Amino acid sequence: MVRIGLLSDTHGHIDERMIHHLKDCDEIWHAGDIGTAAVSDALAAIKPYRAVYGNIDGHVLRRMHPLEQYFELEGFTILMTHIAGKPYVYSKGIPELIKLRKPDILICGHSHILRVERDKKFNFLYMNPGAAGYHGFHKMRTLLRFNLNAGKIENMEVVELGPRTQLMPE
Repeated sequence: MVRIGLLSDTHGHIDERMIHHLKDCDEIWHAGDIGTAAVSDALAAIKPYRAVYGNIDGHVLRRMHPLEQYFELEGFTILMTHIAGKPYVYSKGIPELIKLRKPDILICGHSHILRVERDKKFNFLYMNPGAAGYHGFHKMRTLLRFNLNAGKIENMEVVELGPRTQLMPE
């Protein structure tokens, strides 16, 4: 069993709430728009870390992380990229990538909209953890935690980190 902490769209922000909720995870995954290398380094210092770069990430983060990650873990094939669209309305090129990779789980960010849904057409679980940072239109900062256990997803939970509109810490 592996406990995963999944977040996206930090846009250069990391805080104690995020760290508190990620420290008990076995791995941390970031679905892009990390914002700064400092955020990436801080997350990598907590636990094993997998990330993809997003559309706001500059050349430093694009050298640190790929556009997509494809890997196997606990009986699942996982495809992670920042911009994928949503079930049944995927971004350009994503249906072809899905057909090529045949993931059990597709993870993305970008929309700032928390969504976990089974795609019945392609037969995988779609996961977007929403946005953990302050920039954007979302109302609540969120991340997901779940277990991957021998082909089963267990203990899925949404963690609310607080409203986006509260003042950013100095």
